[in-house]
Amino acid sequence: IPQSDDFQSKLTLMSESLRNDGRIWAPKDPNDNRPADQIPEADRDYYLERRYPSFGNLAPRDVASRAALVEVKAGKGVGPLKNGVYLDFSDAIGRLGEKVIEERYGNLFEMYERITDESPYKLPMRIYPAPHYTMGGLWVDYELMTTVPGLYCTGEANFSDHGANRLGASALMQGLADGYFVLPNTISNYLAPQLGQSVVPTDHPEFKAAEAAAKDRFGQYLSIGGTRSPDSFHMELGKIMLENCGMERTKESLGTALREIPALHDEFRKDLRVTGSGESTNQTLEKAGRIDDFFELAQVMCLDALTREESCGGHFRAEHQTDEGEAERDDENFAHVAAWEWTGDAANPTRHTESLTFDNVHLAVRSYK
Repeated sequence: IPQSDDFQSKLTLMSESLRNDGRIWAPKDPNDNRPADQIPEADRDYYLERRYPSFGNLAPRDVASRAALVEVKAGKGVGPLKNGVYLDFSDAIGRLGEKVIEERYGNLFEMYERITDESPYKLPMRIYPAPHYTMGGLWVDYELMTTVPGLYCTGEANFSDHGANRLGASALMQGLADGYFVLPNTISNYLAPQLGQSVVPTDHPEFKAAEAAAKDRFGQYLSIGGTRSPDSFHMELGKIMLENCGMERTKESLGTALREIPALHDEFRKDLRVTGSGESTNQTLEKAGRIDDFFELAQVMCLDALTREESCGGHFRAEHQTDEGEAERDDENFAHVAAWEWTGDAANPTRHTESLTFDNVHLAVRSYK
């Protein structure tokens, strides 16, 4: 559901299953301010059906998202802030009946109406793509262990199955695959040799060093005594990322982000205010630590996007597109997986690559025309 004001820090997600029966459109005329149900068919642009006749409204997530971005940037956005497009079920209701649609999407329709006071049975939904996942993840080996012995990273938090292909349903798939099939057959390989071993005592030098580092880190957050909450920094960082490293990136926008993120991070270190203490559970303190990490993650995401001079999957560089506005890959220079190694300096991580080889399936250009 599109943002209605800057005070919103979180958007409500509508399932992509809605596209199975809903038709997406925007007014042909950017100045058409009539209510959706008063705009006749002749004045509607079902742009996915027009641009991708073979797939229509079932075009992949990255393609459909960028197409919505194009419409909004062209001034055809709908809603109070002109920041959405319509998802219309009138055709499906007429064809299948309201009861069938209610059986399929009733809970989502109810949620939407509760938030917007508009019934999707009578009026088209207003929707817009919302970034809610980070593609890729931590490196793991074939047993799902990270570079830290004994530390496993499973589901969509690791990189193994979704990388730039984070385009729908892979979260569920990877969680099931790792939990049901992989871990039960791999984690015992690490645990078995530990049987009979003594647990590391809390007075061990390494434990004490880790404990002291954590206390020092969280103590610093508490001692700043500034004026801004962790949420305010989170929201501003999110805005920088959405505007400069979102569905469409450019060399210029990524350069802007790489200047603004370290500056905001520096302000975070000087003007953060954490309420409460560190003596008991403190969600504000916990959030401060998480957002501190987000700054470094955001920086490496922008650096990665700037380095990859092509458009591929969910990564779309405006400088690298076909005449029809589709993603243009550079397989000669970028047919590889890239992983960034932390060096202690967020601005200068080390980039590692592993070439992609295809023996049975050859690289081809995606087309949904």
